[in-house]
Amino acid sequence: MSPIQIVGLAVFAVAMWTGVGYVIGLVSGWHELARAYRGVRFDGARWQFQSGQMRLLMNAHNVLMIDVDPQGLYLATILLFRVGFPPLHIPWQDISVKPGKLLFWNYVEFRFRQAPGVFLQLSADLARKMAVEAGDAWPVDRGAALPF
Repeated sequence: MSPIQIVGLAVFAVAMWTGVGYVIGLVSGWHELARAYRGVRFDGARWQFQSGQMRLLMNAHNVLMIDVDPQGLYLATILLFRVGFPPLHIPWQDISVKPGKLLFWNYVEFRFRQAPGVFLQLSADLARKMAVEAGDAWPVDRGAALPF
């Protein structure tokens, strides 16, 4: 392979990675969330390499980073998948939660006031840990209580 072919292949690979990340961020609703909740990292309790599901069956397998404190929820993807997924900081007052079950998977669905067509489903086990860290700010009054 010539140097020009190698550079061309590298440019193509980066363009594909960027394009696919952007499209997935758009289809999943992450871009809609980013318009309302683009945020910066804070120092709450952190769970890395988490999985979740968003609209249109867009799954995030082991790429989510979730921080929680009494002020809100911070969502990001690991750095390798950050293209198309800017970090988010969502205040608890804009979140409602509702437990659900699909076959053997107990989950909690998060809905967002400023992006009502978007949801995020996380495991009920993770949501319980998040609720502890959020304390009284946990949005039980704006959705169903967790199935503890």
